[in-house]
Amino acid sequence: MKEVFGYIRDYFRYVNKKLLIVCTLQSAVLIFLNYHYKLEGWITSRQGLAWPAFAGHYIIFITAFALPYFFCSLGEKKYFFRNKPFIVLLVTAPAIFSLKMALHTELPFSNDVNWNEYWNRIYYWPLRLVIVVAILILLWKKFDSDQPFYGLTLKGFKWKPYAVMLLCMMPLIAAASTQPDFLAMYPKIGSVLHIGNSIHLSWFHKLLFELSYGSDFFGIEIFFRGFLILAFIKWAGMDAILPMTCFYCTIHFGKPLGECISSYFGGMLLGIVVYNTRSIYGGLIVHLGIAWMMEIGGYIGNAIW
Repeated sequence: MKEVFGYIRDYFRYVNKKLLIVCTLQSAVLIFLNYHYKLEGWITSRQGLAWPAFAGHYIIFITAFALPYFFCSLGEKKYFFRNKPFIVLLVTAPAIFSLKMALHTELPFSNDVNWNEYWNRIYYWPLRLVIVVAILILLWKKFDSDQPFYGLTLKGFKWKPYAVMLLCMMPLIAAASTQPDFLAMYPKIGSVLHIGNSIHLSWFHKLLFELSYGSDFFGIEIFFRGFLILAFIKWAGMDAILPMTCFYCTIHFGKPLGECISSYFGGMLLGIVVYNTRSIYGGLIVHLGIAWMMEIGGYIGNAIW
């Protein structure tokens, strides 16, 4: 645990404070535009854009991700934009996640509309994980094959600090599990699916849903903390953390405001850990552990209250 606190302390000691302030303000402006003027909904539904769901998200993501590098290159005289591989990865990264967000892959699994919705959701997250990882493998082979695949390494990894973090979160999640707004959102099987009690979901169906839901967190960690940190670290060093953080915040624009704001700080902390450990497993344990604890809290809370 001391190691993790040491990583965080050292980051805030050495990070460019002006860049930190500028990037935080950038995210604050984008959050304001989204929650006050519905930026994401507006831009992803513009009929003037070809494939608006993709193009709209790409505009948001490239803005959030590229501007911090631009600010950094100006403030610290780092000439990122003179490097062709850097530019290729910079413009490709938002396209990957925009594709993930925009894909429409509904299939006719069942004649029953409710079972059809269930099975489409079950394969929704794993399919996108496979697509994202396949693209990242191609990029890794082209640009980064001299390092382990974007943080998938256990070398020097210590799991105990992250287990302690999860233990610290348990009382907070237990308390949240008594609140009506939390119970309306969790477990996700109730808020994501719109089937109500129309079909009977056994424990197996619920477990399958949770495994599918969990696969999305693996994809998020390998993309944001693995790819966006470890592929860019050779050019930006520690400064790769803030662009990732700003980008990560924008993928939460459809979530409650508090969750979106907290994702900025949570993404930064997870980025700091990966920068120091070169492994995504710590962040994955924390991110997935909290998600599944919230799911369990939702099941228990809805059963009791």
